[in-house]
Amino acid sequence: MWPMLYAFFDQAGALDRPAMRRQVEACVREGAHGLAVLGLATEVNKLSDAEKRTLVSWVAEDLDGRRPFAVTVTGSTPDEQITFARLAADAGAAYVILQPPRGETPDEPTLTRFFGAVADASPIPVGIQNAPEYLGVGLGPTAIRTLHRNHPNVVMVKGEASVTAIRQIVEATDGGIAVFNGRGGLELPDNLRAGCDGMIPAPDFFDRQVRIFGLMRTRDDAENEEVAENLYREILPGIVFVMQSLDALVCYGKRIAAWRLGLRGEIHDRAPGLAPTAFGLECARRFATALGPLA
Repeated sequence: MWPMLYAFFDQAGALDRPAMRRQVEACVREGAHGLAVLGLATEVNKLSDAEKRTLVSWVAEDLDGRRPFAVTVTGSTPDEQITFARLAADAGAAYVILQPPRGETPDEPTLTRFFGAVADASPIPVGIQNAPEYLGVGLGPTAIRTLHRNHPNVVMVKGEASVTAIRQIVEATDGGIAVFNGRGGLELPDNLRAGCDGMIPAPDFFDRQVRIFGLMRTRDDAENEEVAENLYREILPGIVFVMQSLDALVCYGKRIAAWRLGLRGEIHDRAPGLAPTAFGLECARRFATALGPLA
């Protein structure tokens, strides 16, 4: 379970250093196996190159070797992504997760070559973010298997798919590549039953999710599985609420996480994005209060 960090901003619109540190510390205390940064929940498309580098350095500093971390890499060309992959490696990242080139819709062979070129030059193991549901382009299960076979440094895929779709990737790759899913942790128990190695959700419901993962590691323990299912039922309404869209996630999911982290004062958004409504805030506050503080 590797939570994808939110980007918190201060009143002046800059990255909020204390809030980011507090988020990292809470994830470590709640049992994260690793952390991830610069994904969709981090609002990577709204960050400057300097801010991306800053967040990578902050995460490395705050973790100080206590947990591994992964960095999502964006860029329009292989050279751009290779440069950032090397920066992430120099900062101590364990993995990079490659997104497709922004603003383009390459076919599968073209996208496979793009990912392969970056993977071959990356000094650390590579995952791919396979999220056509959000990014508009991705690879099918067979193409993912081919990518791994031709480029062994591709060791992981991070999906944003239904459990039935993610199961097809698990079956096609036959254990040759680690399969993670996201979507805020929707269908978490069934993702684990489907063969996912883990999940990369945002931190808002992470404490319950890491407990579910631990309980379901022993698949033949019916009692533990029932406890896990009950925990999932507890958080499912909140997950559904924040996962209506990516905009809803970074608007309301981030606030649920912030309130559970004990962050005081107003949560500042970076445009463009979804503006919270009074009723939406009321719903988010109810979920945060019911869950209680993160450690």
